[in-house]
Amino acid sequence: MAFPGSVTTCLSQPVHYVICKLGFEKKDTYDINNILSGNGEVRWQAVAEHVSYLGSDQSVDYIKSIRSLGPVCESVNLYFKSLTKEQFEIQYASWFHWTNCTEVFLGVFDVLQCTEATEVALGLMKLTSCLERALGDVYLLKSSDCPFLLRDLLASEQLADVFGQAVMDVLRVFIGSPHGLNLRNVLWHGFASPQEIPAKYCAMLLFLTAGLGQLLQTYLLQTEGVLAHRPYVIFVSLEELDAFPGKYLTTNLDNEMLAIAEELVKLSSFVLKTMLPFWIAALTAFKQGRYADCVILLLPQLEAGLRLLFTTTNKCPNRLLTAESSALYTTFDEMLAKHLDNGEVNQLPVVLEEPAMASDFLWDFLNHQEGPRVRDRLSHGEIKLETFPKEIANQLVGFAITILCRFSDEDMNSFKEHVGIKPLLHCASCYRSRFHPTALLSKQVLECMKSIQLWPELPTVPEDQVEKVKGLEGNAEANTLILMVSETISQLQHYLPQNCCSSDDPVNSVLTERLLVALCATRLCTLYCPRAVLEVVLLLRRIAAQCRRVSRQVSAGAALRYAQWLGRSLRSRQRHSYPRMLNSMKFLSPVLRLILLLITLELVSVHSVCKKNPFDYQQYLKFLKSVLQYTENLVTYTSPEKNKWDETMELTKKTLIKIREIIDRKLMLMHLAT
Repeated sequence: MAFPGSVTTCLSQPVHYVICKLGFEKKDTYDINNILSGNGEVRWQAVAEHVSYLGSDQSVDYIKSIRSLGPVCESVNLYFKSLTKEQFEIQYASWFHWTNCTEVFLGVFDVLQCTEATEVALGLMKLTSCLERALGDVYLLKSSDCPFLLRDLLASEQLADVFGQAVMDVLRVFIGSPHGLNLRNVLWHGFASPQEIPAKYCAMLLFLTAGLGQLLQTYLLQTEGVLAHRPYVIFVSLEELDAFPGKYLTTNLDNEMLAIAEELVKLSSFVLKTMLPFWIAALTAFKQGRYADCVILLLPQLEAGLRLLFTTTNKCPNRLLTAESSALYTTFDEMLAKHLDNGEVNQLPVVLEEPAMASDFLWDFLNHQEGPRVRDRLSHGEIKLETFPKEIANQLVGFAITILCRFSDEDMNSFKEHVGIKPLLHCASCYRSRFHPTALLSKQVLECMKSIQLWPELPTVPEDQVEKVKGLEGNAEANTLILMVSETISQLQHYLPQNCCSSDDPVNSVLTERLLVALCATRLCTLYCPRAVLEVVLLLRRIAAQCRRVSRQVSAGAALRYAQWLGRSLRSRQRHSYPRMLNSMKFLSPVLRLILLLITLELVSVHSVCKKNPFDYQQYLKFLKSVLQYTENLVTYTSPEKNKWDETMELTKKTLIKIREIIDRKLMLMHLAT
């Protein structure tokens, strides 16, 4: 691995020139009054005059525009430095209300008064994320589907209609275009060091944001419109993110642990020395309880460190630098992929001692669609920064410590054996994905099983008090279906753990939560999961979801009918359907539990076969789709509006016959027989 101290910048030469030099070439002193009216409003026309266009297609000439805007930005920066906090708030606070993040923008003014480059970079990252969110809210005044990428948002006709095309061209010089300064991306993706971001660009964006507020106020008055703000994302079920339990984080990362982390940062080969201030600032922010700031600073540095590993192990050192406008950045998505863009195998997982842990953790926290997607939501302004949860910061700092330990050039045994560090490394080695589709399927299965196991606790009318219904011959039909379930379990004996099946009661000895928990605990490799597996898992998740709906409907229906029976409010039709419901519950419970068992066995087995030799599974998928159709029909038949219990019984019998035939023909679980 290349020594990180030899890397002096992660900006390519052209990008470094554009950000660090181009805007300083003109030495003119610009009069702030040219772009600022007497009452503090931005003179947009005067600002827009500094944007140049190419003659061929009238697209923005970013080089000339940045060069011309350089003195303007410096003038704005000096102007802000001349104001007190009180003066700034009186003059500008109301113009930031449209962002729904007024305090964030006032905080950016504070950092501009200091000389700490790291704080300026952090302020700019927060500013761009909040500005993007606010611009998205404005976009929704004109359309119903906001673009995900800032680049597309700024280039939209909708925002040009509100603010004017010239105004949007000014913004695109600073953010949103790979041809311009592109300040948001070079910071959020960990390319720029603190010293490489001129404070005057942060000041200019703060100034322009206030100017946008002024334009928007005029637009809303003219159109009688109202700007609505989308609700922030709120993280729920934080315990599911507990990769490093609190007891292993020494009471949530105490000062001793953070002091060790600071030493690791200085010694680890994972850290680019030019980025060291970002790491120290992240840990300082954590100590001070600024958890959003900690994570905003930390995530780009994790990306930068992994990029260093990626480019070194794959022998493509040029990819460490920012790409030009004609190419793609090397970002998390590519670094976590199985193959490089040239088709060769990505060597990064080989270098990581626990590749599944590092990749699974990052995929869980950053990429999986049903995970927290922390980086996306922070960088796009979807999270309220003031209430960012400490729990997530805990996990990311804990993960960072394990990565720093793993990639250290010095003899780090003393650190690795520390009473606080050693358990973290153990947790890292045992980490399993929580938000990969297979992990979510396991969770669905277990939740559904818990729901079904509550059925016996539901209050029901004693059988001898239930009105006899013509055509309902005792328990014969239900017993027949239960017997079919028992016979199916016998077919599956070869695939089940030894001694889990009792010959006296195969249904209740096998179809248990304990068995499903044991099967779901099977460690599956979710990294680089083949498409064939994901297609099967998707179907299995849909089946499990329908089973859960059936369980909820049956539980709710049984409780309602019992209450109506007690209150003597059952209508004639309900008095006839209630006994059928009770009878159906006797066989639906084992049938649904059998389906959950089959789902779990398939989850384990389909990973194995597709990892070794992907099989022709079209007929197998057809079978799964038929099971899905059965569960969807069950949802309909067991709904309070339908109550089709006789049809449920007949449909269940046909489905059980089909399942047994499939198992006999070894189209299901065939790969486990080898």
